[in-house]
Amino acid sequence: MGLFASCGEADSSGTGDTAGSIGDDSGEGGPDSDSDPPAGSSSASGDASDSDSADVTTDATGDGEDSADSSGTGEPLVCPPPAACDAQLPNPGPEVEWNDGQSSIVSNSGAPMHRGRDMFYNPGDPQWVLAKFAYGLNDWDLEGERIDMFLLRDCGDTWEPLGTITTTYEDEHAAIEGVDDTGGRVYFQIPESIELLPGRHRVRLFVRGDASGTDVYLHIVDPGTPIFVADIDGTLTTAEAEEFTALLGGVLPEINPSAPEALWALVDRGYLPMYLTARPEFLGARTREFVHERGLPPGVIHTTLSYTGALGSAAVEYKTGELAALASRGLLPHWVFGNTDSDAEAYELAGIAPVDQRVFFQFDDVHGGRRIDDYATLVPEFDALPAVCE
Repeated sequence: MGLFASCGEADSSGTGDTAGSIGDDSGEGGPDSDSDPPAGSSSASGDASDSDSADVTTDATGDGEDSADSSGTGEPLVCPPPAACDAQLPNPGPEVEWNDGQSSIVSNSGAPMHRGRDMFYNPGDPQWVLAKFAYGLNDWDLEGERIDMFLLRDCGDTWEPLGTITTTYEDEHAAIEGVDDTGGRVYFQIPESIELLPGRHRVRLFVRGDASGTDVYLHIVDPGTPIFVADIDGTLTTAEAEEFTALLGGVLPEINPSAPEALWALVDRGYLPMYLTARPEFLGARTREFVHERGLPPGVIHTTLSYTGALGSAAVEYKTGELAALASRGLLPHWVFGNTDSDAEAYELAGIAPVDQRVFFQFDDVHGGRRIDDYATLVPEFDALPAVCE
């Protein structure tokens, strides 16, 4: 569900380099790097540094024919864990003079609020790097400034220089992937000569005027790849409006007990995560930090593209559109998680089936989804699922 629009009025004294801070200006890989499995997760024993363990190609049928352990023990196959994607950040180089005379004022207006837009792409799709650069709780756009990009292909160990691009002035660029040009954005298409192959990839973007930055994660997957989608506020956090109070206090929300273990159990079976929240866009960096710091499996993260977020019917429209975009790439979630009427309505409109794989935390779904009161009840069920990885 979304966050109340009033959260945008909160004051922040954070510098962007501590847990719970707004934005990412530290140049460190912590909040923007990937989560580790919680203690007890079978993924914890995997080699997270193996780039071959990035997003796996899966059997679209999900029939689990290969789910038996080759050792003959009858234990379910544990799929390779996501790659750590935590290589030391590249050197952004010396700071350069601002291009626009206003930029020094913009950059001093508050902490960086930069955020990248993660994407699922099918092989052969145009591969776009999409991000926005802004500062302060007013989300003041950084326009006309140089951004340097680096690629960590397959979440490996070596950063490749990807090029330099300039942030937009409002309405300068056509909308791409539903992202309108509200200013301070970058739209960069990866050239076909260096296109990304199936797997998971990280792009780091640096503002050359002050070395602040953000990340974009691109997942190249075949149609039919099994995924799951989880709401965040009230579904994974311990209360619907908890992010509002956490933002005021400069901390991150708490997470519902056993939620990380349940979602990691799905990842162990080969399902890829997507976090779909109706929060305002300026909370993108905090949302990524929440996923990382609370031990959730790394995945695609989408907020709304608005400053105020979405509630009620607006949240239904937003999430229905996001699920339709997934379906256009042959990605229909096998499991979905929510906690409100808007989640339930969006999942119903998207035709998520079977209905008992729509899971609602402490919420009764009029469409027949399953209510749970404790994520711990899901862990053994998910542990017993057939694997869908090859």
